[in-house]
Amino acid sequence: MPSAKLDRCPRAKTNAAVCTCTYTSCPRHGLCCECLHYHRGRNELPACYFSEADERTYNRSVEFFIQRFKK
Repeated sequence: MPSAKLDRCPRAKTNAAVCTCTYTSCPRHGLCCECLHYHRGRNELPACYFSEADERTYNRSVEFFIQRFKK
């Protein structure tokens, strides 16, 4: 029987293998569409938009992304 995660997203296993988010216990880890909707609703971007060092700050704000991107 497939896990609930795989029922929600047929690519969850593949996505989880390449997901750059270090918060692996997140219920949306590997579920890209759910992750995008979650962060968009909070005026944030998901981890995959950030460099490895910036991702580890857990600051997902659009403002932080713009600040870091301008460098």
